[in-house]
Amino acid sequence: MSVVGIDLGGTKIMAGVLSEGSIKARVTVPTPEEGGPAVIEAMAQAAQAAIEAGGVAVQAIGLGTPGPLDFKRGRIKFTPNIANFTDFPIVERLEQATGYKVYMENDANAAALAEHKLGAAQGAESTLYMTVSTGVGGGFVWGNRVLRGVNGQGGEIGHITMQPGGPLCGCGLDGCLEALATGPAMERMALAAFQREMNTRELFALFQQGDPRASRIVLQAASWVGIALASLVKCYDPEVVVLGGGVALNAGQGYLDGVLRSYQRYMENWIAPPIRLAQLGSEAGLLGAALTAALEVGEA
Repeated sequence: MSVVGIDLGGTKIMAGVLSEGSIKARVTVPTPEEGGPAVIEAMAQAAQAAIEAGGVAVQAIGLGTPGPLDFKRGRIKFTPNIANFTDFPIVERLEQATGYKVYMENDANAAALAEHKLGAAQGAESTLYMTVSTGVGGGFVWGNRVLRGVNGQGGEIGHITMQPGGPLCGCGLDGCLEALATGPAMERMALAAFQREMNTRELFALFQQGDPRASRIVLQAASWVGIALASLVKCYDPEVVVLGGGVALNAGQGYLDGVLRSYQRYMENWIAPPIRLAQLGSEAGLLGAALTAALEVGEA
């Protein structure tokens, strides 16, 4: 049997059929700006198109979605980047629209599961996953299960407090990792340092050329990531750490070296599991969503 994975994002929806460990057919459509029921319709149409393209019978749908989520009731509590999804019964509505059983997972947790099962941590018993891009997401996987916590808040590592009284985060609190180490955080610091707006691509180019201000900004962000990883490793003691996301993969080797220096500094006298770069790229969320369903129906 095969399953469908749906990766719901703020700008696009990806659907694909997972069969024999790989995606056999994939469909991408824009996320409707009006949100709500229009998104359900778009997801259902994308899933049906993927099923027809795959030419196989499917047993269930796995949905990877931003949150926070209410897993017990199958609802999205709210989504900052998708309209009309406050306390929205997304599982029930998608089941009605498709006729398939739907299993929901947080999008970052889904990516963590994919890297654990099929990507950089394949074969490991436990994995700590962190993605650094416009935000910081992640998850912890033990065996075949993602740690969600009693309220579904497990793995929200972007919102661990790193610097009390520091920059304000989008979650409303101050000094979160997400407010210190992401692309937008570095762009904010670049504006102060260079007195003009600068995107991360330009900042990373200056960093790779050895510009001292760019280097200070990028390496400071890298240091925060290394400290956070060391702290999380001491909490979870994973076999493997996987690091992904646009910042981690595009800032260059100097950035990764900075992460490792900081990580090793704060892992002194502790056993430090290896850090591996994520392998699945933009397909991690789709694969993880499909794996969520496959594990529930006993097919993975």
